[in-house]
Amino acid sequence: MRQIITIILAILLPQLAGAVKYAGGDISLLPEYENAGAVYLTQEGQRIDNLLEFNRQKGMNIMRVRLFVDPAAYNGPDDDPNACQNLEYITPLCRRIKDAGFALMLDFHYSDTWADPAKQWTPASWVSLTDDELYQKIYDYTRSVLTSLREAGAEPDFIQTGNEISYGMLWGAWSAPASSLKKCFINSNANWPRFLTLLKRAGEACREVCPEAKIVIHTERVPQPSVLDNFYGRMKEAQLDYDIIGLSYYPYFHGPLGNLETALNLMEKNYPGKDIMIVETGYPYAWEIPGTTYPECSKTWAYSAEGQAAFTRDLVALLKKHDKVNGVIWWWAEYNAYRTSLSGWYNAPLFDSRNGRALPAIDELCGFADNTGSVEGVAADGAEEGDPVWHNLQGQRIPAPDAPGIYIRNNRKVVVR
Repeated sequence: MRQIITIILAILLPQLAGAVKYAGGDISLLPEYENAGAVYLTQEGQRIDNLLEFNRQKGMNIMRVRLFVDPAAYNGPDDDPNACQNLEYITPLCRRIKDAGFALMLDFHYSDTWADPAKQWTPASWVSLTDDELYQKIYDYTRSVLTSLREAGAEPDFIQTGNEISYGMLWGAWSAPASSLKKCFINSNANWPRFLTLLKRAGEACREVCPEAKIVIHTERVPQPSVLDNFYGRMKEAQLDYDIIGLSYYPYFHGPLGNLETALNLMEKNYPGKDIMIVETGYPYAWEIPGTTYPECSKTWAYSAEGQAAFTRDLVALLKKHDKVNGVIWWWAEYNAYRTSLSGWYNAPLFDSRNGRALPAIDELCGFADNTGSVEGVAADGAEEGDPVWHNLQGQRIPAPDAPGIYIRNNRKVVVR
């Protein structure tokens, strides 16, 4: 009987874990703000001494952290001091996130600087490698990073193998001729086998070191569903091993919510075995974001604290209509230049740099994570009345938890604060 119960747990608990809804933020620059003395305040003006604790109390349950290979080695155009997250930088931050009871998403950029659809530069120390050598390098690097984080008590729960890789990654050196860059396009088969091999090798390292983590493949072509479908269709044809379709959605870059709805419907229809996460989103609380391509979005949601909250409320309402969507993450959520010498140009975080106060969009965002109800019908191996048995959301038996988070206690999902 006990063996049967154990088998039931092994089958059911991972499925129940997948039903958890995640809401949180990318907080990759938090140590810089803390070092600069940024003042975080509640909406009522009370000082926040521990931002992670504040986020947890609000209802967030996931944090995202980006990683660059060697930011100091980048000497190309648009060099940005905010792209500073090497392994030494992120390890204590990731440990803090895990110790505070959050799920952790690690975002590999596989570059020395920002990787996005317009630039996927190969790290300086990798540019001389052949493709075969790159396949081994991405495996070795991914495995080394994950092993280091695991040994530091900061093992990620979600792993992005690439950031906004709609057109491939590791194109070549930033200074290379454009004609030599190894990009991937919808109407061409060039470079796709190389790209898919890179993803496969990165995924192999993830499965070996962090077998319980979910692998996320991240794109950002929400306004172009044919490009999205071509991309994930090639992943399917190649039988790429991954778990989650990760999307960026910024209305000022990607258009109205109808564009997102179309993309979600398509992904759910054509890739029913995959969950979906919005791994990056945001909206201004003040003036227009530089480079905005859909300025008309301000007619739907004003560039104000109230407009930002209204966007977030509408976004969450849409995402809740889609059962396969299991997460939403606000990008650069911790940005706050209040009472510091840091630049205050960015105005789409969850804190107002003019006064340091939390914005009401936080409460709207956390509404997506309202999924901490009971788990019925699961017997706990060895449980006796008055003697609780605990499991984590991966279905593993654990001692009574001493860190905040979501756990299985006997037959119910509970939040430990």
